Amino acid sequence: MQEISFRNDILPLKDKLFRLALRITLDRAEAEDIVQDTMIRVWNKREEWSQFESIEAYCLVITKNLAIDRSQKKEAQNIELTPDLEKAYDASGPYDQLVNEEQMKLIHQLINDLPEKQRLIMQLRDIEGETYKEIATVLNLTEEQVKVNLFRARQKVKQRYTEIEEYGL
Repeated sequence: MQEISFRNDILPLKDKLFRLALRITLDRAEAEDIVQDTMIRVWNKREEWSQFESIEAYCLVITKNLAIDRSQKKEAQNIELTPDLEKAYDASGPYDQLVNEEQMKLIHQLINDLPEKQRLIMQLRDIEGETYKEIATVLNLTEEQVKVNLFRARQKVKQRYTEIEEYGL
């Protein structure tokens, strides 16, 4: 078993944990507190690190649980994804840039309109790049449930996007 280092293996996860906490709580300060609490909890369990199959999945589960506890199951809202997460588009002019920005805003809004579980799965898979197994562990689902929810989320976003883009044609 590989030796796990807090500085090299756990600390680099802070941005991913922050994005997950922010996605759930919708509050930047609260998300920062959750990440800090997660790091403290993980540090306090340092004797057990070697027993974990995936320290990253363990950190994500703690973050998810803390965020849900703190948000008190309030109405599921969502913030727009940050521009840092968007891929830079090679637009040839200002009009193309505007069109691309509007399309990204629309896609973000469509993702934000998804049910909470589908939003989280899409965030973890398509943005964070997590495996189905890790997502299943984090959200306490089976891998099949993750795949089905991800498929449905993608289909709904695609369907709504097509409806909106073809409106009036």
